Amino acid sequence: MTGTASQTFVNIGERTNVTGSAKFRKLIKNGDYAAAVDVALQQVENGAQIIDVNMDEGMLDGVEAMTTFLRLIASEPDIARVPVMIDSSKWEVIEAGLKQVQGKPIVNSLSLKEGEAPFLHQARLCRRYGAAVVVMAFDEEGQADTCARKVEICTRSYNLLTGIGFPPEDIIFDPNIFAVATGIEEHDNYAIEFIEATRRIKETLPHAKISGGVSNISFSFRGNDIVREAMHSVFLYHAIRAGMDMGIVNAGQLAIYDDIPTDLRERVEDVILNRRSDATERLLEKAEDYKGKAGKARTEDLSWREAPVEERLSHALVKGINAYIDADVEEARQKLGRPLHVIEGPLMDGMNIVGDLFGEGKMFLPQVVKSARVMKQAVAYLTPFMEEERLAGGEGAPRANGKVLMATVKGDVHDIGKNIVGVVLQCNNFEVVDLGVMVPTADIVAKAQEHQVDVIGLSGLITPSLDEMVNVASEMKRLGMTQPLLIGGATTSKAHTAVKIAPAYDDGVIYVTDASRAVGVVSDLISEERREAYLEKIRTEYDDVRETFLARQKKDDRIGLEKARANAFSDVAPAAAPRQPGITEIKDLSLETLVPYIDWSPFFASWDLHGRYPAILSDSVVGEAARSLYSDAERMLAQIVEEKWFTAHGVVGLWPANRQGDDIVIWADESRSTEAARLFTLRQQIAKSADKPNFALADFIAAEGTPDWIGGFAVTAGHGEDEIVERFNRGNDNYNAIMASALADRLAEAFAEYLHEKVRREIWGYAPDETLETEALIAERYRGIRPAAGYPAQPDHTEKEVLFQLLGATDRCGMTLTESFAMQPGASVSGLYFAHPRAVYFGTGKIGRDQVEDYARRKGWSLETAERWLAPILSYTP
Repeated sequence: MTGTASQTFVNIGERTNVTGSAKFRKLIKNGDYAAAVDVALQQVENGAQIIDVNMDEGMLDGVEAMTTFLRLIASEPDIARVPVMIDSSKWEVIEAGLKQVQGKPIVNSLSLKEGEAPFLHQARLCRRYGAAVVVMAFDEEGQADTCARKVEICTRSYNLLTGIGFPPEDIIFDPNIFAVATGIEEHDNYAIEFIEATRRIKETLPHAKISGGVSNISFSFRGNDIVREAMHSVFLYHAIRAGMDMGIVNAGQLAIYDDIPTDLRERVEDVILNRRSDATERLLEKAEDYKGKAGKARTEDLSWREAPVEERLSHALVKGINAYIDADVEEARQKLGRPLHVIEGPLMDGMNIVGDLFGEGKMFLPQVVKSARVMKQAVAYLTPFMEEERLAGGEGAPRANGKVLMATVKGDVHDIGKNIVGVVLQCNNFEVVDLGVMVPTADIVAKAQEHQVDVIGLSGLITPSLDEMVNVASEMKRLGMTQPLLIGGATTSKAHTAVKIAPAYDDGVIYVTDASRAVGVVSDLISEERREAYLEKIRTEYDDVRETFLARQKKDDRIGLEKARANAFSDVAPAAAPRQPGITEIKDLSLETLVPYIDWSPFFASWDLHGRYPAILSDSVVGEAARSLYSDAERMLAQIVEEKWFTAHGVVGLWPANRQGDDIVIWADESRSTEAARLFTLRQQIAKSADKPNFALADFIAAEGTPDWIGGFAVTAGHGEDEIVERFNRGNDNYNAIMASALADRLAEAFAEYLHEKVRREIWGYAPDETLETEALIAERYRGIRPAAGYPAQPDHTEKEVLFQLLGATDRCGMTLTESFAMQPGASVSGLYFAHPRAVYFGTGKIGRDQVEDYARRKGWSLETAERWLAPILSYTP
């Protein structure tokens, strides 16, 4: 098992299943699909990376229910971003679902229960729909309950599927998780049979995945949540290490393995691993202690201060405590004789523990960053002593595992994610050369050569950064460089890396999804023994990705632009004239005003803690880390407000407007005779049913002849952020540096929310009686939308330039645009206001060459220029 195996485990949400959730079943049976969609949203917000949808209930029309529900969740962006597992025992329900799902679905499930012919028939249909499949360990003789039978059925299924060309990476085996501790002796080995079968399947059936219904294991202890949580945690602890990739489990029923009371964990482990004949009786006896009880509260324990200094340093690093670090480091220096011995001894011992705990999923990013802060402060204390030794002819600094250069590419200003990855690497004894943001290609390659780095990492948030990454890769190839290139950031993906960046460089281009993967990837790339095998695996994997991408392009199902325009959204509902047309400035807004508008869920996500606020604070897996992080954030936020660390400026513009084709004309005044500016919009070209329009943002504005209005805004809460971050960095406090940036971002988004409310109620005034609580505002339960350039409804970042000119955003707010149209300061938001009562957010999706040519003509661009700026959404290869 690799160190990050537990962090790659995929959690499948189980609450959108009528057989597993009484609440969901009741909603579907009552036809309350809106509330049912909320259940799916909660699953995603609580960390589900796949949602399992099942409509198998005797009183339901499964086909109709599956079709209706999947159509509804497809229109919810926050749900649609995760894959759907279509779960049914009836093939007609599965096929109905396959016809609705966008992207790549998973079918749950196929089996050999009816024999090979129906199994292969259904598999071929799944492949035609582009679906992955869950294959049950179930054949003509029944369900497999022993390791040998599980492996036999899965091997037979694998050979049949690959024999018809089914991609092995799209095969997910469910080797059957059955309840243990039932009192029936034959059931005692069920967990071991699953774990061992998992290990053998992963060894013998290349690329296949393993899944299972985790809650089945604890069925005997229904009603005792503490014991069930412990059983799920212990089972997963061992199953993941054997190779289990994903599982259907309620994330709220997972305890942290190391936090399970020792006596309970031992007895649960006896049951799961079948280590003694009386294991069930002993767990039943212990379970009585936990009936109706909640977890114990923790109190501060300073007994660790009584331990030897080496143990105190290790404890301080693991717990992120910096209160005593200078005194303890000095004591260790006096005791061990040399500063280098302190670093290579107790400090590295502590950081090795941090790295192990993080790799095993027992620590989370905020805790790791706190540990790094302690380490930096300890090293900073020792640096003058090491420099003194060096000048006297002694050894230099401790040797790092390797050297990594990191940079946010030219034109992009976002670096929170990059900074977190850097901290995680430093925690694992890698030296990081961080070039910061907006770094030109020439500087990246020059600094990489100057510092003789082992690996180069590039980061970017906005889509133009993708082209910059290709430029860096091409330049590295031209110069004959050999360092592997890591790609990361919100706008990047494995597909783009494989299709666009990897072909430009021959010595390894690797997409890294998040900080938790970085250490394992860099370690493999630096290892002389593992590097070539790892790079060959990546090349093979990316070859497959490219082939799949090209195959999909050949099957382009987009409709022509004229046909899409004929299916435009056509409801005319012009907005009332605003109370305050023209420009409204908001200078130096009190930060205290913005605090109630903060949406905290993205804040936790930026630290790799996924879940919906406030539920995340009581989450059984990440709750403790989330509470600690939130407490620190509240303290800093109070200081930000009190000491006015940041300055917030904003500007709103409301202008007469009309639609001309897919353009929006903004008039100089209400006579509507002189064009002041023109906004260009893009239209969806995906084939849709007759009752579903192909949207463009222009559809929400009335055509000429009917007076209508549009708004625009730009806000920032980022003035002062760079100075605060630099202050923390100078003090070796990367934890608070990252925290300050994250809070600046949250305040900017809160400003956008606050201002939109003010526009609806006062400045434009089309909803003067609106009274919504913060939660409803964050959920966007108001009339109108505020889409931003560079986002799905208008992916063209260059449209920001027109908006900034109309608003005078530079003069009024001190906001500027980089050459790639990233906003500065980084904690800034801009967009348009549409007041149409039926305006919705949507994704443009991939567009055809006909629309690109039309868009280039309308904007006065060459086709090449249009293809460069619209590269991420092209349905063809230029």
